[in-house]
Amino acid sequence: MLRLFTAGVCLVALVHRLFWGLSSQTIAGRNFFAYLTVESNIALVVVLVIGGILAFRRPDDPRWFSVALSLVLTWTITAGLAFALIVWQAGLRGIRVDVPWSDQVLHFWLPAFTAIAWTLTPGHRSVPWWIVPGSLVFPLVWGGVTMWRGPMIGWYPYYFLDLRQVSGIGEFLLTSGIALVIFAVIAAVLALISRISPAKADRPARSGAGSAGSSPGGDVKKVSPPPGAGTAPAT
Repeated sequence: MLRLFTAGVCLVALVHRLFWGLSSQTIAGRNFFAYLTVESNIALVVVLVIGGILAFRRPDDPRWFSVALSLVLTWTITAGLAFALIVWQAGLRGIRVDVPWSDQVLHFWLPAFTAIAWTLTPGHRSVPWWIVPGSLVFPLVWGGVTMWRGPMIGWYPYYFLDLRQVSGIGEFLLTSGIALVIFAVIAAVLALISRISPAKADRPARSGAGSAGSSPGGDVKKVSPPPGAGTAPAT
């Protein structure tokens, strides 16, 4: 139920943010679905709905679900950090940035709450380390499409992708590289947490090794009697 509730909150925030942006009558509002935050939160809704259905059908999560959720969390958490940096830098430059409640929910509260709940609630699986490079696939594809589309419409969802708003190609490459490093670090942290969390489902259970009549794995061995045991001698 918690996953379905969180998915509902995320969906409501997305709808509010869509109409809030459209009401501004700006090019940013008309390109709502171009934001990495929006796309990753749509993916979060889908994954959480699937996870809610799984929770009703089985006591623990399949590994593929833990992998999918950790990837989506990597993208949403990193997008939230980037948004916080943009708002902070805008304040330093005296630029006003309106942040509606839906932006706060999508960028900060939902990623943090979902990551904490996934870590502490029982049933999740450990996540393989390949999610670290795997988490970069979506941002790289999204970035490629954004850089191809930006010159055609004269707009970019984030200022550091627009060469007109940075000092040059050097700052663009540096900022983009830092963003990719943050994606990788967040993915690595989530993979590590999934392995050391006491709530994970694939933690090996303790067995009664060393007890009489048991194997090292805790399985009781059936000892067959020697031939002729328990029978009376022939007379």
